[in-house]
Amino acid sequence: MSYQVTLKTSGKQFTVGQDETLLDAALQQGITLPYGCKNGACGSCKGKVLEGTVEHGQHSDAALSKSDETAGAILFCCAYPQSDLLIEAREVQGAGDIAIRKVPCRVNSISKPSVDVAILKLQLPATERFQFLAGQYLEFLLKDGQRRAYSIANAPDHEGPLELHIRHLPGGLFTDFVFGAKDPALKEKDILRFEGPLGSFFLREDSKKPIIFVAAGTGFAPIKSIVEQMQHKKIDRPIHLYWGGRRPGDLYMHELCQAWAKNIPDFTYTPVISDALPEDQWQGRTGFVHQAVMADYPNMADRQVYACGAPVMVNAARQDFSSQCHLPEEEFFADSFTSAADLAPK
Repeated sequence: MSYQVTLKTSGKQFTVGQDETLLDAALQQGITLPYGCKNGACGSCKGKVLEGTVEHGQHSDAALSKSDETAGAILFCCAYPQSDLLIEAREVQGAGDIAIRKVPCRVNSISKPSVDVAILKLQLPATERFQFLAGQYLEFLLKDGQRRAYSIANAPDHEGPLELHIRHLPGGLFTDFVFGAKDPALKEKDILRFEGPLGSFFLREDSKKPIIFVAAGTGFAPIKSIVEQMQHKKIDRPIHLYWGGRRPGDLYMHELCQAWAKNIPDFTYTPVISDALPEDQWQGRTGFVHQAVMADYPNMADRQVYACGAPVMVNAARQDFSSQCHLPEEEFFADSFTSAADLAPK
């Protein structure tokens, strides 16, 4: 059985089988709804049911609480229709123009700028032209049918391998493989397969508003892609980048950010460290990165924010920037780096 879904704002319609999610059905039919993790952990795909009913699959309470559901809120990535639906959602323009494909690649190089971060560079076949929007991600297709998602860190117009930044999560199915914590370990010249591009985290070029980028850990990767693409396309907008980590070593491309601040007009860089030790001799900003942003920008009414990192940071920024700093909800764009732990009951 299938149901018809209507978008209130545009009037567009698509059909959904009762065994598929609203997000999957929409994407397959050329309608891009906002989304990030696709597994119910980040809340980026939240919308509202105005007419009809859905059932939710597994998801994090932080992304969708019981009170949210009672008020009609849904997560498109894990909502299954039980009737025809009228929904309220922000359509994403631009992402649907690029086909999502499965692509083979070869590991070109693996480097480790810090003890728990690897920079993986992937060489595509000579005849392959992989298109994506700066800020989007890909999903590795693993042998057991599982997938692991990583943001692309280089700009789309960059000539050369795709660049990924991967943080080691001990016990992680893919990251243990990358970091050699289990045998066999990933090595140069190995062949991998991925699907992409995915995600609705990319620069809205139709806006001229000043930008605040908020990154935590390897959440820096998609922001690096966007900054490099802005340079390539000569998009001149005021930028303030905040990059947070527990200790200074977590800011594994600190020198690159300092170079941006020196060489890009109207670009400001603020590193923020939450748990520095005495031996780090850290002299910069301390605390949580999103709180540093709030201290500097108590009024964000005229800004756009792009936030990327762990769900706890992204969700806090989404809520606090809107409720305390006057940021319009539609000007907050996010990508959460989720893991299986983020779906565990809290």
